[in-house]
Amino acid sequence: MSSSDQIIVERRDQTAWITFNREDRFNAFDYETFGALRDAIEEIGYDPTIGVIVLTGAGDKSFCAGGYLADLQDFKISTARKLYNISQELFQTMRKVPQPIIAAVNGYAIGGGNEIVICSDLAIASEHAKFGQTGPKIGSTPIFGGNNLLAMSIGEKKAREAIMLCRQFGAEEAERIGWINKVVPHAELYAEVQRWADEILDKSPSYIELTKICSNVWWDSLTPTMEHAKQALLRLAGGPEMTEGATAFMEKRKPDFRSFRR
Repeated sequence: MSSSDQIIVERRDQTAWITFNREDRFNAFDYETFGALRDAIEEIGYDPTIGVIVLTGAGDKSFCAGGYLADLQDFKISTARKLYNISQELFQTMRKVPQPIIAAVNGYAIGGGNEIVICSDLAIASEHAKFGQTGPKIGSTPIFGGNNLLAMSIGEKKAREAIMLCRQFGAEEAERIGWINKVVPHAELYAEVQRWADEILDKSPSYIELTKICSNVWWDSLTPTMEHAKQALLRLAGGPEMTEGATAFMEKRKPDFRSFRR
């Protein structure tokens, strides 16, 4: 298993732990981060001695704060194509590897970081964790799970509230509405995740894999929709609304989206 400056990969008995290693920017991702994560998960998927994959973030504040917004201030279609394609490949890899993936949510899971939680098979959160999407607030929209699969967990109206209004939800409410599986005290998070992993390791690996793949029915049905949405999103990449949203965020001000309705 290989680590990089973007992620840390370590083996703990028959569990592989992967950590987003960009604490300096709240573990926000870019093309390199998702590429390293996809490659690591794919490599682990071929290892029959690994039974569970755990994803988490470095530090105590953030699991993954989504895409690195500074990159969106000067975004081009060619750049967007690379980022959206690698994102799609990552999420497909997460769904197709034989090992269940547990998100150990140690802090903020926002934007694409929340979509990683949605795409994971199970999710256990620290009491400090926060969940939400920021797409329409920054000039984007979550096509790889947020706009579609999230509604399967929390209901259509609640999912639209989370995405259209860009609201954040605390861990206890997220558990109550079915967004995640369990909330634990922050100091107990990793021990609890390992307990869940150990429970899985005591089960038949072949039938765990079959259960995972057969449970992908909604994801598989949504895949063509995600592809179509990606093509539409590409045409908006680098447009004035995305530039305004990303610039406003970096300048710590409210974006002026009302001007686009005049």
